[in-house]
Amino acid sequence: MTTSVLSQPALVLNRSWVAIATTSVRHALGLVFNGAAKAVRPETYEMYSFESWADLAVHTDEPYVHTVSLRIKVPEVVVLTRYNGVPKRAVNFSRRNLYRRDRYTCQYCGARPGQQELSIDHIVPRSRGGTSTWQNCVLACMPCNRRKGSRLLTEVGLRLLSSPAKPNWKPTLEIPIGRVRQSWERFVSDRYWDVTLEP
Repeated sequence: MTTSVLSQPALVLNRSWVAIATTSVRHALGLVFNGAAKAVRPETYEMYSFESWADLAVHTDEPYVHTVSLRIKVPEVVVLTRYNGVPKRAVNFSRRNLYRRDRYTCQYCGARPGQQELSIDHIVPRSRGGTSTWQNCVLACMPCNRRKGSRLLTEVGLRLLSSPAKPNWKPTLEIPIGRVRQSWERFVSDRYWDVTLEP
């Protein structure tokens, strides 16, 4: 049990309590042990040093790390004691961000049929060496996607409404789906999760 618990995610807050990263429970415990962070009890916002955290009672239904002499509660949130910055991040190339960039609009005809009727189209098809990048992927409605198929735009007479580019948004934190803990809801909202697309 200990090995899998140690690899679970923990949320890292900077000194101003802004969520800036996720890390493993193993690393979070190391930060708390070395005094670089304090463990946080999300329900009460209380902060604990390693010694005071290790003294907390562990209930039978909650995860813990077992050492030779201790059962230590798993820290799901830690706050750094010295670092107050926010790391600079680029916008992830992801399905969600592609939909946001293209405003849920077909980039060939301008239709807005709804998310279920839109797909991601490779301008230069993958079968012809096209890659999944900001500059080569756009949203397309089903009729335009079928019309284009695996051909080039010039071959089917389609034109892009605008030139696709990487957005210049400045995200603070993106958390993969399935990695968000319920205890993090007080510190981040669902707008931060993201799904990275495969190249």
